[in-house]
Amino acid sequence: METAEHDVKMRLLLAAKKLFSRQGFDGTTVRQICEEAGANVALVSYYFGGKENIYRALFDMSFPQGLLLEGEDVKKEPVKAIKLLVRKVIIYQVNDPELVRLIQQESAQETSRVEIVQQYLVPVWRMAKEILEEGRKQGVFHFRSLDNTFLYVWGGILFPRSFGFFNPILSEPLPTTEEKIADVTGFVLGALRCSAHAETEPV
Repeated sequence: METAEHDVKMRLLLAAKKLFSRQGFDGTTVRQICEEAGANVALVSYYFGGKENIYRALFDMSFPQGLLLEGEDVKKEPVKAIKLLVRKVIIYQVNDPELVRLIQQESAQETSRVEIVQQYLVPVWRMAKEILEEGRKQGVFHFRSLDNTFLYVWGGILFPRSFGFFNPILSEPLPTTEEKIADVTGFVLGALRCSAHAETEPV
């Protein structure tokens, strides 16, 4: 019985994520979620208590806790840490584009659900700022404003080619995941005027 309930819950969560990412929260009904999941229309209320709660639950299910880098390496080795963070964020984008689109929608529209999204992202943001600040203290990163640098770096990591807005002017094929990781890492370290990066990269 528990296995059957778990299966239904997962189908509902996956259906909600798919529809929210495509149609937005307000443009998606509970009935549509249940139809997509092949489940009785009453089950969203039964298992989750409504549309708002299933929204929260899909973040509990999907948000990658592995984005938080653990251990003292974050403080001791900021160059290594920023490279690892770039890799983890890009792999997360590739593996779960629906959740990425959902986050982008909420942040762009500044809805009441932004606070739900921030609960998951703020710890990652704080960690990223700590990495940048430690790199500046160690003299391997060079920048004026910590806040502005964080915003530019985070924006550069998160703006996916698949967004499509610039397609009319783009001509190259989509990069592979590893190519994107290499490109973004190079741009981020270059923007930080990273001394370790300068030693290994041609001018």
